[in-house]
Amino acid sequence: MLSLTTRLDVMNRIGRAMADPSRSRILLMLLGGPAYPAQIAAELGLTRQNVSNHLTCLRDCGIVVAEPEGRQHRYEIADAHLAQALDGLLGVVLAVDASAPCSDEACRVPGCCETTR
Repeated sequence: MLSLTTRLDVMNRIGRAMADPSRSRILLMLLGGPAYPAQIAAELGLTRQNVSNHLTCLRDCGIVVAEPEGRQHRYEIADAHLAQALDGLLGVVLAVDASAPCSDEACRVPGCCETTR
C-alpha cells in the first residue's frame, strides 16, 4: 500500500501535468494514440520548442513515454491503465456537469445519467 507521502507525490505530479492548458491538450491528443512532436505542434498550433518543453514535463511526471524511432521519438501515454484512468476521469468530470450529456449508456452509478435518459 502506498504511503500518504507517496500518494501525495503522485497527486502533485498529476496536477502539475494537467495544470497547463497546452499540456492538457497534448494529453488529450495522446489519448487518441501515439504522436510525434512535429505532428503535435502542427495539430495544436504550438511551436516545436513549446511542445518539446511540455513533453519533457509530462515525461518527467511519468505520464508519457518517448519511444525512439530512428532519429525521431514517438510519444504516448506511459501505460494503458493510465490512459484508461485519464479517460475515466474525463467521463466522471463531464458526468458531474449537469449540462453535459451522459457519455456512457451502460452507466450504473447511482445519481448519474438518470436525468438524461
